[in-house]
Amino acid sequence: MAIFLFFVLLAVVLGLVGVAVEGMTYLLVVGAVVLVVDLVFLGAHLSRRTGRRSVR
Repeated sequence: MAIFLFFVLLAVVLGLVGVAVEGMTYLLVVGAVVLVVDLVFLGAHLSRRTGRRSVR
């Protein structure tokens, strides 16, 4: 979970730098891509985690 929060923080920082610094809008795009990929991995992790129910 710490890695998830790190990548969310990284995406926010890249987005803010991309908006604030003139000519670095590509950082905003990179931050958005990092955020989307991170959310996809979180969804995959949660779905895989809930699928492991032991049958007795």
